Amino acid sequence: MSLSTTPATARTDVAAPRTTPAAPVSTGLTRRVGIAVTTGSVAWAAGMAAFTNTPTAGTVQHYVYEVTALMFQLGLVALVWLQLRTGATGTGKLARGFLHAEHVLLGLAITSTFTWMFLRDYQETGWFMALDVFWPLSMLGMAAIGVRIAIAGRWKGAARFWPMVAESWAPVAVPASFLVPAFAQYVGAAHLLIGYVLLGVILARRPELTGARD
Repeated sequence: MSLSTTPATARTDVAAPRTTPAAPVSTGLTRRVGIAVTTGSVAWAAGMAAFTNTPTAGTVQHYVYEVTALMFQLGLVALVWLQLRTGATGTGKLARGFLHAEHVLLGLAITSTFTWMFLRDYQETGWFMALDVFWPLSMLGMAAIGVRIAIAGRWKGAARFWPMVAESWAPVAVPASFLVPAFAQYVGAAHLLIGYVLLGVILARRPELTGARD
């Protein structure tokens, strides 16, 4: 009885599994995403500068402001979708998973916007405040995505580095609300114009920088 074993011969007739790469995003679709980002950012910047971040509940200004915030958030949903489709942060599971997680954060932040719009009487309750946390969390997530896009280098030129500028909104605007509350609305609005508005313009005018093609 021999205790030695002979390893089985590896099979060479089995094809390696293949993955089908995602179809490239068209330049036209990328331009539309850029327009959505710019439009939403301009709208929210205008609402913020005109009405502050917390206009009086139930007023026309209150509803207009929340609608502009919603427009901005929907633009971010489209932006993250584009980043996911083009592999802007990388093509690994972790990189893509982070973008999926950001979509979840944005979904909860959008829900928070609706509660501010229609259920503001409950703003002192625990569930309302817990949901409201996802607004800054979603923006901090965008900041991390901007850094990752610059590191990954899959987007080129201005599209590689400007997301890091645009998506630094939370690290700039949130501290401003505590340090210079009288000017916080203008700081936030100005950063939107410099950051996200210009990012949308870059995507609309130079969609090929993201890898999009017709």
